[in-house]
Amino acid sequence: MTAYAIAHLQPDSLPNQEVIGYIDGIQSTMDPYGGRFLVHVTPVEVVEGDWPGAVVVLEFPTIEAARAWYTSPAYQELAPLRTRNIPGDLVLVDGVAPDYDPRATAAALRAGSVV
Repeated sequence: MTAYAIAHLQPDSLPNQEVIGYIDGIQSTMDPYGGRFLVHVTPVEVVEGDWPGAVVVLEFPTIEAARAWYTSPAYQELAPLRTRNIPGDLVLVDGVAPDYDPRATAAALRAGSVV
């Protein structure tokens, strides 16, 4: 099942050379795990709440691939170029099946089942 790495980044200035190096190198860390960008350097339209900063969405073929990418030596070597310069949060999350229907989730919750 497809999985995602979602980052909410809050840069306080234009990218410096370290961040540019991170951007330049990240795809090569994702390639062995089938990762690709879905959202990157795209303005967000806030329609509810407060969302300072930017969002990045990466897609991987499985949650295991996403975890393997994140913990890989190649990414762990590159990550400090971003984390030293841009505060933010990063989560890994499994997607839903292509036939997912939220009504089934609602029915399970009504029945008292844990989803």
